[in-house]
Amino acid sequence: MSQLRNTTIPQKLQSKTLIISTIFILVTTIFFLNYPLQYNNPFNSSTTWSTLTSNLFSITNSTQNRSSSHEASSPVIQVEYESGNLTGPTSCDMFDGSWVYDEHDPVYKPGSCPFVGNSFNCFKSGRPDFGYFKYRWQPFGCDIPRFDGKKMMEMLKGKRMVFIGDSLNRNMWESLVCSLLAFNIYGTRVLKRDTMSFQIKDYDCSITVITAPFLVQQWKELPGSTDRETPVEKLRIDAIHDGISKYYDADFLIFNTGHWWNHNKVQNGENFFQEGEVLHKKMDVGEAYKIALNTWAQWVDKNVNMTKTQVFFVGYTSTHFKGGDWNSGGNCDKEIEPVKDEKLLKPYPWLMTTLETIISKMTTPIIYLNITKLTEYRQDGHPSIYRGPGSKSHRNIAQDCSHWCLPGVPESWNQLLYASLLSSSNSTN
Repeated sequence: MSQLRNTTIPQKLQSKTLIISTIFILVTTIFFLNYPLQYNNPFNSSTTWSTLTSNLFSITNSTQNRSSSHEASSPVIQVEYESGNLTGPTSCDMFDGSWVYDEHDPVYKPGSCPFVGNSFNCFKSGRPDFGYFKYRWQPFGCDIPRFDGKKMMEMLKGKRMVFIGDSLNRNMWESLVCSLLAFNIYGTRVLKRDTMSFQIKDYDCSITVITAPFLVQQWKELPGSTDRETPVEKLRIDAIHDGISKYYDADFLIFNTGHWWNHNKVQNGENFFQEGEVLHKKMDVGEAYKIALNTWAQWVDKNVNMTKTQVFFVGYTSTHFKGGDWNSGGNCDKEIEPVKDEKLLKPYPWLMTTLETIISKMTTPIIYLNITKLTEYRQDGHPSIYRGPGSKSHRNIAQDCSHWCLPGVPESWNQLLYASLLSSSNSTN
């Protein structure tokens, strides 16, 4: 080797300084030739969204090694799909990307699904523009597979999937059921108090949604020995919602909460939050939310068998009220396209930073569908004044800038859910 070195290096490069410089240039060149393959995110300069949503939890494929993983994560999806639909680097953060206009038809035709409630059926309510269902979510660095109802049902065969949370989870449930119907997968709708289920006999499967907006127990105290004439709402932040317990052994549990945790919904925290026999005269909403989420986390860790049940948590979906709030004249009916500039996005919600801290300490692996950022772009996706037959003629009605038109943005949530299940299925096979 010494002879080779002497014959291949010119005499003038024998200087130690020049040798080091040459090595440095070679290493630097190789580094920058490979680096763009892994990092092609134009939002890297952001310290608000990119850092919080992409780097706060960073493990590869959160469903892999489920028995030993105690971390929450936005799933970083592997490319090894048999379908070959996911292309790009060896892994991909599905929740960091942008909205791309897509001329393809949505998964199901607007106005075609009988499961869409009037309040979400913007097409039948007369919304004239169609852009709200013409965008698809495109992660940076990879392509996620399009939703395939047949493949979805093969993964759900003989199993129970349960959505638990507020009306945004029902938004997602309706979207999923309608997407399955588009693939000629039929079932029976079963209605019960605070519960709706889609039962698919051919696959021995049920997909259920339960209304539990706080995840903890809420009730109304009827007037009796007091002088009050109307019921008083209270929230037991230390007790899990009684409708949840019987689903502890479902195969898939999909939770959400967030939109009810505001001062208007909780009576400014005055005589509303209760722990045991103690009714707090005044409690900060953020503190109550933290206690309630810990109650949920403890219930999951104690009751859910992680070898049987996969637990998902769907992140907070953004609202876009302008000129007021939901009860004070806020509006969004003039919005017909997504936000284009990330700098115009609102700060990352405190609700999610609290959630992420709690999830990271759980012993049960949680698949965290962090859709907060992707919904923050979609100011155009809400029902606004198109929230039922004839509603567009009443522009003075309260606008809905919280929920989402169907078809529309929620199809992307179910596409991400589908991709997460595919990744989990592939990692266990």
